[in-house]
Amino acid sequence: MSSGKNGYRQRLILAVDVGSSVLRCHVYNRAGKICGSAEDKINVLYPNHGFVELDPDGLWEQFTTVVKEAVKDAGIKISQVAGLGISTQRATFITWDKKTGKPFHNFISWQDLRAAELVRSWNTSLLLKAVHGSCKLLHFFTRTKRFLAASLINFTTQHVSLRLVWVLLNIPEVRQAAEEGNCYFGTIDTWLLYKLTNGSIYATDYSNASGTAIFDPYLMCWSSFLCSMLSIPMSIFPPVKDTSYDFGMVDSSIFGAPIPIRALVADQQAAMFGQCSFDVGNVKLTMGTGTFMSINTGNTLHTSIAGLYPLIGWKIGEEVVCLAEGNASDTGTAIRWAQELNLFSKLSDTEDMARSVSDCGGIYFVPSFTGLQAPVNDPFACASFMGLKPSTSKSHLVRAILESVAFRNKQLYDTVLRETCIPITQIRVDGGVSNNTFIMQMTADLFSQPIDKPKHTDMSSLGAAFLAGLAVGMWSSKEELKKLRKTEIVFEPQTKLKDYEQYMKSWELALKRCSNWYNDS
Repeated sequence: MSSGKNGYRQRLILAVDVGSSVLRCHVYNRAGKICGSAEDKINVLYPNHGFVELDPDGLWEQFTTVVKEAVKDAGIKISQVAGLGISTQRATFITWDKKTGKPFHNFISWQDLRAAELVRSWNTSLLLKAVHGSCKLLHFFTRTKRFLAASLINFTTQHVSLRLVWVLLNIPEVRQAAEEGNCYFGTIDTWLLYKLTNGSIYATDYSNASGTAIFDPYLMCWSSFLCSMLSIPMSIFPPVKDTSYDFGMVDSSIFGAPIPIRALVADQQAAMFGQCSFDVGNVKLTMGTGTFMSINTGNTLHTSIAGLYPLIGWKIGEEVVCLAEGNASDTGTAIRWAQELNLFSKLSDTEDMARSVSDCGGIYFVPSFTGLQAPVNDPFACASFMGLKPSTSKSHLVRAILESVAFRNKQLYDTVLRETCIPITQIRVDGGVSNNTFIMQMTADLFSQPIDKPKHTDMSSLGAAFLAGLAVGMWSSKEELKKLRKTEIVFEPQTKLKDYEQYMKSWELALKRCSNWYNDS
């Protein structure tokens, strides 16, 4: 490789990760090392009870700022960047005017609960029961997994589908624009691509599309059946492209020089790719704002009965990799909440506080600020401490919160084992909460399996960089990428699972006591 400007340019990739809490940008070299970085805390809006939003203009300004700051931190020029990869939080969406580019409303976050009543109503409706029955019959005669999946379909607040229905029902200008063919729908990746290309490119990728619950991963297209059932116009959806792909160029007016956009990817699938979890049976556990557990199911989509979701992990040319995923929404959220209540000052204090008491003193925490997901699947569950006593200390409360994270991990792990029947070949962890050794050790004990944590836990960003780097030829194969991922520590099981059984049973009882709390009907 030459040492001239073009040769140097081929060694740098820009990756931006728009998470639920933080927006980060890293500049990577060919060794997969970070040369420059910048980040900013995402400003989350709570305009009404249960509403969770992001300001699109504010997000765009943050995006461009962190890119400029990361490039400055790396001491390079924009013109030296070979490609840009973008990883984004999934199922957070917006609609905007096709002619003017003006948003009709704020981004509606994946954590938003405004559609909870619609979810309840649809899940108990005669129409959905009729769909279940007819699809069971079709599956019986055809043995087609697509019909089995449809026979088990239930809506959740995390999926875009019913939140989008809420928008169409409650914001008249969106419904009118959709009917007139003047409405664009997009998850964060689509909006950023549209803005970066000055409105010339409108698209998404398979990983982001499959996370909306409006996309049919069996047919690899937007679901006309679901849109017909929910009265969602098909015209509003963007074209779906490969994950590692030529998405055009960043308009030179934005950063002073054009940048090739070469990857769009949903954050959890990006983390899976960054962890190099390329083989069937590989499990990726991300613990950030929420917890996401994904298992690689190869080219086979998993059909779940307990709330795991079939996803397209990534599509690169002819290769399509599928995942089955379960999640818990309130992981980092619960820990930050405790910090804001002054239960502790620094995050690192939580480990010492948890270990300063022999157990949680009969205190159990239910991490359910936004409901409980798989395998509980209760959007109306409330968060709660149970078992409080006069002797309860801050350390007991903190330990109960950390234990609840590990217990939810165990629930997800057992669901993955039971549902997929795929032998687990490795478990890799990432996300900010994975830096908490108390949670990690307890999780390894509960899994009775070693858990591998990498040196750098910002895997969504690295995955986006890997995908963009493959597209521009910085790296030639996934085997080459595997050599770049470095392990920091492997958490080996130290305490037997049976020693936790009684504690987990009590915690599961606390979950039941908090169920259906917000359902007034």
